[in-house]
Amino acid sequence: MKTLYDSEADALYVRFSDTAIVESEEVAEGVVLDFDVEGRIVAIEVLDASKHLAAGAKLPSATE
Repeated sequence: MKTLYDSEADALYVRFSDTAIVESEEVAEGVVLDFDVEGRIVAIEVLDASKHLAAGAKLPSATE
């Protein structure tokens, strides 16, 4: 699993697998799920992450 956070864009990306992404769907404002050919979740992207995540959530830094 890979977790990337871009503090300038305030975007969090969590990739669960290196499987090819064939479809993406915004399931809530700023929350996008990426799916493989069988409809399984491969990754999640959260835009405006600091707005969407619970108070106290620790976002990874670029050095983590």
